[in-house]
Amino acid sequence: MTEFETLLYEQPAEKIARIVLNRPEARNAQSMRMLYELNDAFDLAAQDDSVSVIILAANGPHFSAGHDLRERDALQVVADHQRVGTWCGFGCAGAESQMAFEKEMYIGLSERWRNLPKPTIAAVQGKVIAGGLMLVWPCDLIVAADDALFQDNTVSMGVSGAEFFNHPFEVGVRKAKEMLFTSDFLTAAEVHRLGMVNHVVPLAELESFSLQLASRIAEKPLFALQLAKEAVNVAQDNQGRVNAMQTSFAYHQLCHSHNQQVHGMIIDPAFMQRTFRTKNGAMS
Repeated sequence: MTEFETLLYEQPAEKIARIVLNRPEARNAQSMRMLYELNDAFDLAAQDDSVSVIILAANGPHFSAGHDLRERDALQVVADHQRVGTWCGFGCAGAESQMAFEKEMYIGLSERWRNLPKPTIAAVQGKVIAGGLMLVWPCDLIVAADDALFQDNTVSMGVSGAEFFNHPFEVGVRKAKEMLFTSDFLTAAEVHRLGMVNHVVPLAELESFSLQLASRIAEKPLFALQLAKEAVNVAQDNQGRVNAMQTSFAYHQLCHSHNQQVHGMIIDPAFMQRTFRTKNGAMS
């Protein structure tokens, strides 16, 4: 079994793989190493014919505080790893390098995980912030503990939204705008009512409930599950999701370029000053 530095790979029941984010000391802030390891773990489960359902979970009180803003070797990790996409220009000047980097690591990986050929379940607790949404939204089902809180605070950073811009399809247009405009947290109960979350359970039952749900799904023929997933994804894409994602990603890059010209960094420095006052440099 492959071993990872930033996550655990488990097979807790027949036909079930469970991937567990394992940086609780950093509130599972996403380093480039974690994202690549997560992709490797998803590939491991997807290519294992004995696995029918994949659970994504996290150790510690919070599922993920988003991108790791204190990571020092991010570009080197990307340079050293086998690329999962085909985009180039990582060492170029200007906006080209940043766009290439985010094509690979953010929207590229999230889109890839959304289209994994097996059902996926995110089991989430605590805070799920910005980049954390880009881990749970690609999953087919979401089970939330009753303490879960969801936030996209990128507008506070001077950016128009997270790279994987699925907000209108998750919570509806009105709530998506409010979510972005205010940077407020949405509770598990609220997003369950809006249809973003399938189930809300007590924190103590999150692991067992998610495993039971996965086991029920795993009883079904895998080929039928794969095609049912693809059919629903295609239906959503035909509603305009792909075009909306491309447009929002372009706006995201424009915001980075604007901030670089005005502030000398890709996000608003006032946000960085607030963030680095928090423990571990993960998003608060």
